[in-house]
Amino acid sequence: MNTKLLLAACAVGALALSGCMAAGMETVATADEAATAQPTDPNAAAIADPLRPESEVARDPLRHPAEMLAFAQINEGDRIADIRPEEGYFTRLFARAVGGAGRVYAFVPNQTAARENAFGDTLAAAYPNVNRITGDLNVMTFPEPLDVVFMGQEYHDFVIPRFNVDVAKMNAQVFAALKPGGLYVILDHQAAPGAGTSVVGTLHRIEGSALRAQVEAAGFIFDGETTAVANPYDDHSLSVFDEAIRGKSDQFVYRFRKPG
Repeated sequence: MNTKLLLAACAVGALALSGCMAAGMETVATADEAATAQPTDPNAAAIADPLRPESEVARDPLRHPAEMLAFAQINEGDRIADIRPEEGYFTRLFARAVGGAGRVYAFVPNQTAARENAFGDTLAAAYPNVNRITGDLNVMTFPEPLDVVFMGQEYHDFVIPRFNVDVAKMNAQVFAALKPGGLYVILDHQAAPGAGTSVVGTLHRIEGSALRAQVEAAGFIFDGETTAVANPYDDHSLSVFDEAIRGKSDQFVYRFRKPG
């Protein structure tokens, strides 16, 4: 065979072999990555938690858990209290986000304990770093100083007279429970401008400015807000349980910081 032709044939063969080897290596690497892929970000891992019920995962597009976790500044190892967690949508997220070195206290108020203690016990059974505590909101305490206290769509309820909660005392207890620099994060349904606390028992809404004034009176410093769950098309006239707006109400999320 002509020497030039022989060299050309060898070169083509080498390129083909090299291409086959590269393709094979790429296939193996992709398979390995797919088999071992896990979210490395704690918040992403929390959202991907296989223990989350499908009914809760289905609410994610409206509840924006990634934005909420980031806004609450949840870190691995944190100590968090979730006040009146009910079925535990946020408790589950917190439990994964803080990791095995962290702790989440699912605080069930005495007023709702008959129905909601079982929810707290279910959460504690599923997540080793979750503890259910039942007690009086006016004097609530925790076994250790906290990094974050979270209250999701519950603050307005505690303002309703039939709950028999002294909101000033409750906020003072949250202040005392937090470490210096700790965060008090509150999510709630927005009321119409000027409504204040007048519709907490009817529409289950509270005006953000009224809530903010109450919390700041306890010594907290306003530290920011997010519009992640705001809805500018909600005119604030309906009860949040009305099917026309349920799950889609205009909501505010405020973050307060304990000085220090």
